Amino acid sequence: MISHEEALIYTMVLVSAADSEMSDAELHTIGELVNSMPVFKGFDAERLTTVARECAERLQADNALTAVLDEIRAALPRKLHETAYAFACDVAAADDSLSQEEIRLLEMIRHRLDVDRLSAAAIERSTRARHITL
Repeated sequence: MISHEEALIYTMVLVSAADSEMSDAELHTIGELVNSMPVFKGFDAERLTTVARECAERLQADNALTAVLDEIRAALPRKLHETAYAFACDVAAADDSLSQEEIRLLEMIRHRLDVDRLSAAAIERSTRARHITL
């Protein structure tokens, strides 16, 4: 079983890889979140690349997305479900474009983690507010 920190990283990597392209902006956002958010306190940030690679390798198998989403859910305590969704939204918004694949994956994450519609809308709106440019 993966740790809650690894589950959060897996969630972000899933979103970044959803459109088959992990942009520099998305990777930068993942790194910033791991290095700055309190939930990663005590996590060795040097492991980020290894954990991301492990996630990418797991996604190569048949039915891998379902299995990885199940693993994420099993590893995260309920109180971190909204956090995982918020991090996923931040990664999706990092490169100023949201693909249909990313939108669909965010929906899958929201459902798998039982993030209710009102909470999801609030998270999504706050993400838009933080990532808006002129």
